[in-house]
Amino acid sequence: MGFSTLDYVVFIGYCLFIVALGLWVSREKKGHKKDAKDYFLASKALPWWAVGASLIAANISAEQYIGMSGSGFAIGLAISTYEWMAAATLIVVGKFFLPIFMEKKLYTIPEFLEQRYSTSLKSILAIFWIALFVFVNLTSVLYLGAKALDTILGTGDGTLIIPGTIGLAIFAATYSLWGGLKAVAWTDVVQVIMLVLGGVITSVIALKHLAPNDGVLEGFGVLMDRVPEKFSMILSKGEIITPNGDDAYWDLPGLSVLIGGMWVANLYYWGFNQYIIQRTLAAKSLKESQKGIVFAAFLKLIIPFIVVIPGIVAFVLNAGPEGNISTETVDPAFLSATGVGIDNDRAFPWLIDEFIPIGLKGLVLAALTAAIVSSLASMLNSTATIFTMDIYKPNINPNVSDTQIVGIGRISAAIALVIAIFVAPLLGNIKQAFQYIQEYTGIVSPGILAVFMLGLFYKKTTNKGAIWGAILSVPIALYLKVGKNGWAEGSALEGLFPILPWMDQVGLVLLLSMLIIVVVSYFDNQGKDDPKGLTLTRSLFKTGPAFNAGAAAVLVILAFLYAVFW
Repeated sequence: MGFSTLDYVVFIGYCLFIVALGLWVSREKKGHKKDAKDYFLASKALPWWAVGASLIAANISAEQYIGMSGSGFAIGLAISTYEWMAAATLIVVGKFFLPIFMEKKLYTIPEFLEQRYSTSLKSILAIFWIALFVFVNLTSVLYLGAKALDTILGTGDGTLIIPGTIGLAIFAATYSLWGGLKAVAWTDVVQVIMLVLGGVITSVIALKHLAPNDGVLEGFGVLMDRVPEKFSMILSKGEIITPNGDDAYWDLPGLSVLIGGMWVANLYYWGFNQYIIQRTLAAKSLKESQKGIVFAAFLKLIIPFIVVIPGIVAFVLNAGPEGNISTETVDPAFLSATGVGIDNDRAFPWLIDEFIPIGLKGLVLAALTAAIVSSLASMLNSTATIFTMDIYKPNINPNVSDTQIVGIGRISAAIALVIAIFVAPLLGNIKQAFQYIQEYTGIVSPGILAVFMLGLFYKKTTNKGAIWGAILSVPIALYLKVGKNGWAEGSALEGLFPILPWMDQVGLVLLLSMLIIVVVSYFDNQGKDDPKGLTLTRSLFKTGPAFNAGAAAVLVILAFLYAVFW
């Protein structure tokens, strides 16, 4: 259908509005220069609704809109377990992690490691996190976002990948580098409204296309009738075979999504990820932060209906008479650049291009861009925060002033963004980007999660135990990947490597890492409590009625959803 002048006007107008809003809310007051608290923690003045909206805007990005919609196309509703189990995880974070973090007045997550363990461990993991933000998070969001723009605005042949990458980077940098977390958080309030609105519009139009003479609910019914297998949340082996012939069980292995490795991915992401947890640390108070967490949990419950359902609709619209997808039945836009296989991640951009009418197309593209840019801005601010507060200030210039450090933060974020711009196009054609990102983040997340969990709740954990647990978790994770990836196939050593779904791998790595930490800590300190162990009281975890009621409602809705779509 293409883009009209009206679509371009709507899209450009939105971009200009966000930049203006970000610069306005973060303007310097007369006689007051931005200091570290202003730039990195938004002056610790965010109300609960801004915290919740910013959490979701930072989280929902091209990884969800493009990657998760692509997994909806390939696997179905089962991919929603990342979103729905995240809602339960947020309740855990709000109840048990936030009170400790807020009490310690943290700027960064690595700062906790210094207080609980040592400066050396903090520095090691701070460097790791910056590398992860730059080479995984920033690059994947830039690439997927540019890929979406290439499909919607171009011909899908890759010609807009590099211009799209540069454009998105400049958009995010324009207000986030100057304004810091305040600009990011307050623009996120608008961005989250836009991304939900854009997702709803796309879902409604896509579902109505399945039942043109009826309503959205009838369209949803048609969808469930045509592909009932796509609405199974707990998969068994062979239940869902993706368009490229892969068994979806290896991505989402049965009950592991409820009681296994899914908790590793979610606890690591929502509890100890700087660009996520930074919003909660910027709240006015612990109670405001906890209410924001519950608000975010409610929003997580609806995300699958605006990003996964469109992917399933795209599958149905491209399926053959027998309900299967092949290179013969699918729209040419889905064929990968190599001409071999189907590119699942083009589902959402394809729906926008094919079915969203003039005027609304610009609005939906603005919503998609909002999701991408808000995440980029969040990652940039967190990269700057970790570099300045955990590396530059303690190790390079301990005497740097609060106002000077803001400038250092801007420079470090700009450098990170430039590196990501050059790396992003190298990602190439990843067929299920969301799953790919999750799997390879899972190489390091179990060890880090073990260090934090035992540091928080096991007083005998020592610095030496934490370091050994973190270091050995990586070779353990790589060892478990050998069998599934077939790296030793045909060799005499093939039988030495178990074949496990990656989610079971991360669960096993977490348990082994925790065991290593406990054993090393025991011999390091003869079984005594570590001097830096935390003394926790029941009163610290006491929550208010608003949090308790909201948390209960989230868990009841969650139980209902799994009961319906089991």
